[in-house]
Amino acid sequence: MARVYIAYTGGTIGMAPTQDGYAPRAGYLAELMHQMPELRAPQMPEYTVHEYGTLLDSANMTPQHWLEIARDIEAHYDDYDGFIVLHGTDTMAYTASALPFMLEGLAKPVILTGSQIPLCEVRSDARANLINALLIAGAGDIPEVCLCFGDRLLRGCRAQKLAADGLNAFDSPNFAPLGRLGITIDIERGLVRPPMPDPDGLPFHVQALVNPPVAVLRLFPGVTGDLVRLMTQPPLRGLVLETYGVGNGPDRDPDFLAALSEATERGVVIVACTQCVRGAVDLGAYRAGSALARAGVLGGADMTAEAALAKMFYLFSRGLPVEAIRELIGQDLRGELTA
Repeated sequence: MARVYIAYTGGTIGMAPTQDGYAPRAGYLAELMHQMPELRAPQMPEYTVHEYGTLLDSANMTPQHWLEIARDIEAHYDDYDGFIVLHGTDTMAYTASALPFMLEGLAKPVILTGSQIPLCEVRSDARANLINALLIAGAGDIPEVCLCFGDRLLRGCRAQKLAADGLNAFDSPNFAPLGRLGITIDIERGLVRPPMPDPDGLPFHVQALVNPPVAVLRLFPGVTGDLVRLMTQPPLRGLVLETYGVGNGPDRDPDFLAALSEATERGVVIVACTQCVRGAVDLGAYRAGSALARAGVLGGADMTAEAALAKMFYLFSRGLPVEAIRELIGQDLRGELTA
């Protein structure tokens, strides 16, 4: 029988009602799961729940917590066929984007899931999400970090939260789902990536994130060069620039462009992603985008802002020179962009 390790980090899925609203309660999730007869069905894998000492609302997640999750998977990697990370929905897409870069040489499923309604409630979406995640993780044949939610299985580094209160809260706008979860679980085998070897030829291990100073700036009408200078002053090393359309910015503002040039000349890596839900950056499509490219901004293709930020964390944490990072930004490393 397959064995699945469940890392319970917090989130709505295991919360209990209190006078002040839903809140985490130690041991409550495991108690509820023990009462679910579905989890004892013959086709279900065995599972172990590891409840973290501090259960977090995912709004409190930081890169240090990503590392804690990755280290937890590493410590139990040889003993289980698959892994589930139970996580709050607000920043689940960020964690799902970071783990593919951190888990070097991954050859087993790591499935993130959670719920919009706590498991204790009658209409909870947690039951289906949890059962689907267990079946997929237990099968052991999708060696990727995925996000399983509602009726979709998504590549983790392509996922975004698009609905604040819908039960199908996540989607992968620029990449087809890896699976559809309906009457049957239908996996698109042609989209699943094979196990990714470590770039240094090492066995499975975690690439720690050193939390380098990187940030995100969303363009808006009226953005100024002074704001860019404020954002990119030392010690900042990387910036995800959320641009208009296919990678456009205010090319009639010479001070704005000068501020970008000053930053890139100092070695700040700036990558452009689009503010649009769907589509890709092409800095050569319009003059307003070409001006950004001349200022040293890199095109982020169809990466999500979450994936671009996670990729920045990863590349800087590897200690690579700036020119190598600039080159790797545009290369597909974990399925995060369409090359």
